[in-house]
Amino acid sequence: MSERSAELFRQAQEVLAGGVSRNTLLRRPYPLYVSEGRGCRVVDVDGVERLDFANNMAALIHGHAHPAIVAAVSEQVRRGTAFTLATEIEIQYARHLCGRSPSSFHKMRFVNSGTEAVMAALKAARAFTGRSRIAKVEGSYHGGYDYAEVSQAPPPHLWGPPGRPSSVALAAGTPPAVPQDVVVLPFNDLGAAVDVLDEHRDEIGCVLLDPMPHRLGLVPAERSFVEALRDWTASHGVLLVFDEVITLRIEVGGMQERYGVTPDLTAMGKIIGGGLPVGAVAGRDEVMSVFSSQSGAPPRLPHSGTFSANPLTLAAGQAAMRLFDAEAVARLNRLGRLARARLEEAIAASGVPASVTGAGSLFRIHLRAVAPRDYRSSVLTATESKALELFVNGLYDEGIVLIHTGTGTLSTPMGEAEIDRLADAVLASLRRVRERVPA
Repeated sequence: MSERSAELFRQAQEVLAGGVSRNTLLRRPYPLYVSEGRGCRVVDVDGVERLDFANNMAALIHGHAHPAIVAAVSEQVRRGTAFTLATEIEIQYARHLCGRSPSSFHKMRFVNSGTEAVMAALKAARAFTGRSRIAKVEGSYHGGYDYAEVSQAPPPHLWGPPGRPSSVALAAGTPPAVPQDVVVLPFNDLGAAVDVLDEHRDEIGCVLLDPMPHRLGLVPAERSFVEALRDWTASHGVLLVFDEVITLRIEVGGMQERYGVTPDLTAMGKIIGGGLPVGAVAGRDEVMSVFSSQSGAPPRLPHSGTFSANPLTLAAGQAAMRLFDAEAVARLNRLGRLARARLEEAIAASGVPASVTGAGSLFRIHLRAVAPRDYRSSVLTATESKALELFVNGLYDEGIVLIHTGTGTLSTPMGEAEIDRLADAVLASLRRVRERVPA
């Protein structure tokens, strides 16, 4: 229990709708409030220290207050935080990011969030192809844009047939035309997905894919699925858009490097901001030209943003990503493999039916013996939801912070000692779940 957090939440409900500005912070009976973070540890307002495996929803690749990032931001803030003039660091940082995947990232544009990056990518695909419909995977999360939200969390009674998922709006009041412009694909079902795409081949501007969707269980897309989508889109004049807002950390050039697949556009965010709000869309020259004026004519896609490419964010991001080089990526991926192995050992010792998914420096713990394979198999029963809440809360009591879904993200300050502590805490929390939730 945290008396100070409870009081702060009471105050928050007086001025913030729902008591927070993002629902991911909510925990029952109240969210915990942080006082400070250093490296891979956070301290709450009551002075309790915890290991942070949430890292602000996978945004902090170097944990909290990394000295190099603090220095870069401090230097920039003295010179100004944002201007109605261009800055040199925008060129420097864009050159660095493009250099991480020269075959995919020819040109780029900075924005302020992963949501904006996906939105810009979808609008660019429409402007380039002249087609308004998009295709996306059922249950996949791509931020807060109306079209990207379609079938993000459809209830079972609206699913439709397994091979022909329905297009279902997420938010109340979504214009009825929005779902009609989104074609929904089953994940990792190659035959069914291609059949759906074939039905709409002349209407689709792009296929949007997260190569390892968090909301679907952090299960990597099958290589054959990704390659088939690349082949189909290339054959029909449709753009392939990768959402690598989370998965960019998997390799120097993102998860697309692991697949050996080159999308037409890539949406990025999270770690490229060094802890500050950020997004970016990158792609091949021909497609990115929709943002440019041609021979004095207005661009096909007008695009601005008051804080896009602000030098404060870019200073933090550049410092972070230069540190996250090939050696750092490889080290963190090795640590991720160790973490998943140690978690599987803890699960076996606990006697609780559970499983682990993920890749690179990401993992997710499922309180079921067989890991999900797609959105429909990832939906929790009431008993599983209760068990997951108990499990994550138990980890807080053990001094570990995970994302509320049971997902963990590693940061570079971590080592084997932190993985050992995580595994011990998971074992203790699973045993507590076994005692309180009937099998």
